[in-house]
Amino acid sequence: MKQPWDADPDAVPTRRLGKSPTELGTTGGRDGCPDVWELDNGDIAVIGRDLTAAYRDGLPEDMVVGEGERLVVIPRITLLSAKADLPDA
Repeated sequence: MKQPWDADPDAVPTRRLGKSPTELGTTGGRDGCPDVWELDNGDIAVIGRDLTAAYRDGLPEDMVVGEGERLVVIPRITLLSAKADLPDA
């Protein structure tokens, strides 16, 4: 059965939402995660720590990590810095 939404593997990152990890001081001096990007199709890509296994057994009943999905954690400051780049509706 086809999902109502599926990620498009051909979509490409077009712009960072918020400040870079270096600007936020969340990389420990390294390039890389965490980060939030808008893709050319409007979807959002999130780079963070994969904590799927650590959280899986304690998730609320209505929070499901489906087949092919990962639970990714990013710092609060990363998402808050992206807020200014997100539309209200």
